[in-house]
Amino acid sequence: QVQLEESGGGLVQAGGSLRLSCAASGRIFRFAAGEWYRQAPGNQRELVAVIISGGSANYADSVKGRFTISRDNAKNTVYLQMNSLKPEDTAVYYCRALIGGMDYWGKGTLVTVSS
Repeated sequence: QVQLEESGGGLVQAGGSLRLSCAASGRIFRFAAGEWYRQAPGNQRELVAVIISGGSANYADSVKGRFTISRDNAKNTVYLQMNSLKPEDTAVYYCRALIGGMDYWGKGTLVTVSS
Protein backbone atom coordinates (compact mmCIF):
# COMPACT_ATOMS: atom_id res chain seq x y z
CA GLN A 1 0.00 0.00 0.00
CA VAL A 2 1.19 3.51 -0.80
CA GLN A 3 0.25 6.72 0.96
CA LEU A 4 0.66 10.22 -0.46
CA GLU A 5 0.86 13.31 1.71
CA GLU A 6 0.86 16.83 0.35
CA SER A 7 2.34 19.81 2.17
CA GLY A 8 3.38 23.37 1.47
CA GLY A 9 0.04 25.03 0.93
CA GLY A 10 -0.89 28.30 2.56
CA LEU A 11 -1.80 31.93 2.07
CA VAL A 12 0.32 34.04 -0.26
CA GLN A 13 -0.08 37.40 -1.95
CA ALA A 14 -0.46 37.67 -5.69
CA GLY A 15 2.94 37.51 -7.36
CA GLY A 16 4.35 35.32 -4.63
CA SER A 17 5.61 31.76 -4.66
CA LEU A 18 4.93 28.47 -2.94
CA ARG A 19 6.40 25.01 -3.26
CA LEU A 20 4.14 22.05 -2.77
CA SER A 21 5.49 18.64 -1.85
CA CYS A 22 3.92 15.22 -2.32
CA ALA A 23 5.71 12.56 -0.33
CA ALA A 24 5.03 8.91 -1.02
CA SER A 25 5.47 6.26 1.63
CA GLY A 26 4.92 2.55 1.71
CA ARG A 27 5.78 -0.06 -0.90
CA ILE A 28 6.97 2.03 -3.82
CA PHE A 29 8.10 0.50 -7.08
CA ARG A 30 7.55 1.05 -10.79
CA PHE A 31 6.77 4.74 -10.48
CA ALA A 32 5.05 5.70 -13.71
CA ALA A 33 3.89 9.28 -13.24
CA GLY A 34 3.26 11.97 -10.68
CA GLU A 35 0.57 14.56 -11.21
CA TRP A 36 -0.78 17.68 -9.54
CA TYR A 37 -4.44 18.57 -9.80
CA ARG A 38 -6.39 21.43 -8.33
CA GLN A 39 -9.99 22.11 -7.52
CA ALA A 40 -11.38 25.55 -6.86
CA PRO A 41 -14.77 26.00 -5.16
CA GLY A 42 -17.57 25.26 -7.60
CA ASN A 43 -15.16 23.97 -10.25
CA GLN A 44 -14.19 20.55 -11.46
CA ARG A 45 -10.83 19.11 -10.56
CA GLU A 46 -8.31 19.97 -13.24
CA LEU A 47 -4.89 18.63 -14.14
CA VAL A 48 -2.16 21.17 -13.53
CA ALA A 49 1.08 19.32 -14.21
CA VAL A 50 2.40 15.84 -14.84
CA ILE A 51 5.85 14.28 -14.71
CA ILE A 52 6.52 10.82 -16.06
CA SER A 53 9.16 8.30 -15.07
CA GLY A 54 11.59 9.51 -17.72
CA GLY A 55 11.41 13.03 -16.35
CA SER A 56 9.34 14.67 -19.07
CA ALA A 57 6.77 17.16 -17.83
CA ASN A 58 3.64 18.76 -19.19
CA TYR A 59 1.55 21.63 -17.91
CA ALA A 60 -1.88 23.13 -18.23
CA ASP A 61 -1.82 26.24 -20.40
CA SER A 62 -2.94 28.34 -17.44
CA VAL A 63 0.26 27.59 -15.49
CA LYS A 64 2.89 27.23 -18.21
CA GLY A 65 5.92 29.36 -17.51
CA ARG A 66 4.91 29.86 -13.86
CA PHE A 67 4.77 26.36 -12.37
CA THR A 68 7.44 23.66 -12.44
CA ILE A 69 6.93 20.02 -11.50
CA SER A 70 9.91 17.99 -10.39
CA ARG A 71 10.72 14.74 -8.66
CA ASP A 72 13.29 13.58 -6.12
CA ASN A 73 13.60 9.82 -6.53
CA ALA A 74 15.68 9.39 -3.38
CA LYS A 75 12.97 11.03 -1.29
CA ASN A 76 10.01 9.57 -3.22
CA THR A 77 8.68 13.09 -3.47
CA VAL A 78 7.13 15.11 -6.27
CA TYR A 79 7.22 18.89 -6.04
CA LEU A 80 5.27 21.72 -7.61
CA GLN A 81 7.08 25.04 -7.59
CA MET A 82 4.54 27.79 -8.14
CA ASN A 83 5.74 31.28 -9.02
CA SER A 84 3.94 34.47 -10.01
CA LEU A 85 0.82 33.23 -8.29
CA LYS A 86 -2.52 34.74 -9.20
CA PRO A 87 -5.80 34.84 -7.26
CA GLU A 88 -7.24 32.41 -9.80
CA ASP A 89 -4.68 29.83 -8.67
CA THR A 90 -6.57 29.58 -5.37
CA ALA A 91 -7.67 25.96 -4.95
CA VAL A 92 -7.09 22.74 -3.10
CA TYR A 93 -4.12 21.05 -4.75
CA TYR A 94 -4.00 17.28 -4.91
CA CYS A 95 -1.22 14.97 -5.96
CA ARG A 96 -1.77 11.70 -7.74
CA ALA A 97 0.76 8.99 -8.43
CA LEU A 98 0.73 5.95 -10.64
CA ILE A 99 2.89 3.38 -8.90
CA GLY A 100 3.10 -0.31 -9.64
CA GLY A 101 0.04 -0.08 -11.87
CA MET A 102 -2.07 1.43 -9.10
CA ASP A 103 -3.53 4.90 -8.76
CA TYR A 104 -3.05 6.85 -5.51
CA TRP A 105 -4.30 10.24 -4.34
CA GLY A 106 -3.34 12.54 -1.52
CA LYS A 107 -5.86 14.39 0.62
CA GLY A 108 -4.98 17.82 -0.72
CA THR A 109 -3.43 21.05 0.47
CA LEU A 110 -5.11 24.44 0.28
CA VAL A 111 -3.47 27.28 -1.62
CA THR A 112 -4.99 30.73 -1.21
CA VAL A 113 -3.70 33.66 -3.26
CA SER A 114 -4.82 37.08 -2.13
CA SER A 115 -5.04 40.05 -4.47
